[in-house]
Amino acid sequence: MKRITVKIGTRVLTGSDNKIDRKTLKGITDQVAFLMDRGIEVIIVSSGAIGAGLGLLKLQKKQKSLSELQAIASVGQNHLMDMYNEFLGEKGYIAGQILLTQEDFDNRRRFLNIRYTVNTLLKYKAIPVINENDSISTEEIKCGDNDRLSYLVSDLAASDTLIILTDVEGLYDNNGNIVRNVSAVTDDIKSFCKSKKCDVSTGGMATKLEAVKDACRSGILCVIAEGKKKDIIRDIEAGKDAGTVFLPGKKTMRARKRWIGYSIKPRGKITVDAGAAKAVAKDKRSLLPSGILEVEGRFNDGDVVDIISTGRELIARGMTSYTSEEINKIKGLRSGAIEKILGYKDYDEVIHRDNLVIMNG
Repeated sequence: MKRITVKIGTRVLTGSDNKIDRKTLKGITDQVAFLMDRGIEVIIVSSGAIGAGLGLLKLQKKQKSLSELQAIASVGQNHLMDMYNEFLGEKGYIAGQILLTQEDFDNRRRFLNIRYTVNTLLKYKAIPVINENDSISTEEIKCGDNDRLSYLVSDLAASDTLIILTDVEGLYDNNGNIVRNVSAVTDDIKSFCKSKKCDVSTGGMATKLEAVKDACRSGILCVIAEGKKKDIIRDIEAGKDAGTVFLPGKKTMRARKRWIGYSIKPRGKITVDAGAAKAVAKDKRSLLPSGILEVEGRFNDGDVVDIISTGRELIARGMTSYTSEEINKIKGLRSGAIEKILGYKDYDEVIHRDNLVIMNG
């Protein structure tokens, strides 16, 4: 392991009173410092801002409005970072805070700038501590949850390992036994998932498996393990039986295609006929207007959309060359008719194959 992303869940960081569990956080930061001392770079994706704020303000999350939760997060995030710097400082390290929203991943330049910031922090032996910017996030710009954010950060930072720390030992099978090794996140593996939620946590095992699936496709080794267990990160790095290990995929796609396929939130859907579905998924061809049946949502050229079959199956994801309004006008037509209908033609393809990612392969 050369670079590790460690995601710490709310239920790992907080106690029953919603306050930050200082003993657990210190244990984790001590392990992070241990790895850094050995030359292994560590990036932290930390939940807990809302939970910490609730504890500080002596509040319950129930029936809180979005604006109230955003205010609570702003209080909690400061408290959280104070403790990270306190404990890391005892080991000679300092934390660098990075707060993100989905918009930071949708914009390629901002995406790359985050990568430069992370790399520079690590060059100076500072530890990036990353969280969703809960104090400004709305549904439209949320990454979704910190499990997904941990994958996005792992891929952006080119981590070779993603460790997701949660409140259970790992993934359990239907008999209650821990699954130690998983070669691929299949439907059978997903069937083991038992969703668990609490007032201050947004994710269960289902969201973790989705994040792991995307990470493994990107060539990242993943581990889901119990965060409060003593020396859990050190045990994982040492190769001991700890948590559930998910092996990276043997085939990985180029970074830009991973960005299109998994980092950007789709802005709409395009339904295609059987011929176009085969051309895109099997023959690796571009999407032409002739195979398009329906357009859902409003989006601009350069936005990413889902390509789906008539049976609503997700086939691919791609960056469009035309707006939703333009596609609605040219759908079902041959490329030669584009200029006649629109009065111009920038591209023959609605989505070029270089901007397409097959999602069910």
